[in-house]
Amino acid sequence: MHTIHRARASLFGLFHHGSLYDRLISQGFRPLYARVTADVTAASPGAGTRVLDVGTGPGRVPLAIARALPALRVEGLDLSAEMIDLARRNAAEAGLGDRVDFTVADVADLPYPGESFDLIVSSMSQHHWPDAAAGMRELRRVLRPGGRVWIYDFRFALRRAEAAARAAFPGYRIRREPVRTGRLPVRLIGRLVVEPS
Repeated sequence: MHTIHRARASLFGLFHHGSLYDRLISQGFRPLYARVTADVTAASPGAGTRVLDVGTGPGRVPLAIARALPALRVEGLDLSAEMIDLARRNAAEAGLGDRVDFTVADVADLPYPGESFDLIVSSMSQHHWPDAAAGMRELRRVLRPGGRVWIYDFRFALRRAEAAARAAFPGYRIRREPVRTGRLPVRLIGRLVVEPS
């Protein structure tokens, strides 16, 4: 991988400074994380529903989901060991260490058996995936029948995710939709929805 790609993939080194990343980036995305949590809550998942957050960073999305819906089983996954360490500390500080699991792994090589999750979410991670097609194939493998995938990212970045999803999820309904996360009239963020037909 070229230096610029390595730098961009780690947000120019910020991923290796978890606490700084958490303060600078996570705070800016707080409205998006609230939107993801609200979307999961609105879906009314039943007790025991298993949710995976891909590219979890410091774990803010899984923790918010676990607070809002205590009956769910929530897991976060990230390629950065530093981020997962921070996510585990954040979970312990929030008193949720026994309800949310975090794993270091690559979306293109998920460490879960097939058909493990009912809902998979990802926020602002997909544009960092070097191989969106491989990532989507893995999401398909670990998604249970009837499950859904919601990928939130910059709207322009969702084009490649949509193409990868169409190849990996034949027979599913796939659409991109704009997402409002604040007062700005411009909607920079979108959501790719993958759901059974």
